[in-house]
Amino acid sequence: MTSATPRAKGQCLCGAIRFSVLGELRDVYNCHCHRCRRFTGHHMAATATDASALVVEDEGGNLRWFHPAPDAGYAFCRRCGSSLFWQSEDMQRTSICAGTLDPPTGLSTERAWWVSEASDYHTRPPLPEYKTE
Repeated sequence: MTSATPRAKGQCLCGAIRFSVLGELRDVYNCHCHRCRRFTGHHMAATATDASALVVEDEGGNLRWFHPAPDAGYAFCRRCGSSLFWQSEDMQRTSICAGTLDPPTGLSTERAWWVSEASDYHTRPPLPEYKTE
């Protein structure tokens, strides 16, 4: 369920894309899969909300989606290159790159995914790790 008062707000680096979250946010998950690493330049630290609770303001048409696989879509700002969102094939929820949110977020990092694909330079903090293939 969404409300009229934003739970959170955020934007890309240049401010061309701004967004509000009108619903609940999940705590942050770190994803180390090869696609998320290449999309963000590190690992993806993302929260998530119902897709219907995300309101995106993009008057300049700068939001671009890239679909490297049928089950994954990544969104970024074409003007500044900021990594912004991720959606799976069902499009029911949208993951939001946590670094794009305005602080304070009130969120904490609670788990890590695809740690088998983490880069060798990265030392991971002690988080519950979920087995992935």
